[in-house]
Amino acid sequence: MARTVVISGGGTGIGLATAMAFARDGDRTVLVGRRAEVLERAAAGLDGAVACPADLMVPEEAARVARVIGEEFGTVDVLVNCAGGNGGLEPRPESTDRLTGVAHAWSVNFRLNTLTAVLLTEALRDRLASPGGRVLFLSSIAAYRGSGGAYGASKAALHPYAHGLAADLGPRGVTVNVVAPGLIDDTEFFGGRMPPERRQARIDETLNGRSGEPGDVAGTVHWLASRAAAHITSQVIQVNGGAERGH
Repeated sequence: MARTVVISGGGTGIGLATAMAFARDGDRTVLVGRRAEVLERAAAGLDGAVACPADLMVPEEAARVARVIGEEFGTVDVLVNCAGGNGGLEPRPESTDRLTGVAHAWSVNFRLNTLTAVLLTEALRDRLASPGGRVLFLSSIAAYRGSGGAYGASKAALHPYAHGLAADLGPRGVTVNVVAPGLIDDTEFFGGRMPPERRQARIDETLNGRSGEPGDVAGTVHWLASRAAAHITSQVIQVNGGAERGH
């Protein structure tokens, strides 16, 4: 039976690769994100996909998405929180005051990477299929390494939220997990500005000698949302070629 899969940030990169993985199963995908034209183009290439443009940093927008999904689909079988990104690519304040810049960097990263995921999840939590619902969050290797400053912190914040949510939703038969990728090519994260030597240094950290692809992460998300992973919850799964090990 086809499932309803909601994917934030589903228009490009990991989110789009994830949508493609579920679409191949015949699932209905709802793509959510800020850029309407990007979402609509992505949805047009996927059977049964629907674009639902929204700025998930705004509570009213997250609530509107939940209403639309409720009216069109009722129950959400899988929720994948891929929306987010590098706050350093967002417009910066005109002020040259250092602390103003610090405040901007931290607030924009937490709004992009933490608040978007929390607001959409809270808006949809009562619509999650019970039992059988799946909630997935996209974190980062930076959450383990303490790198990336505000970005790494904003991703790390998803971990305790996911663990608490897993405890709350476990009695309903809903699993909650986090996927933490390392370097992934073919995304917009670096805005096309990653120096070749930095990229190679990241690859040299891996055990398999390559960067990741969006499909590597999408495949992990797809499996965690499957029946085969029904007894896996409150876990953080790393997808980084062994660049960061253990935990």
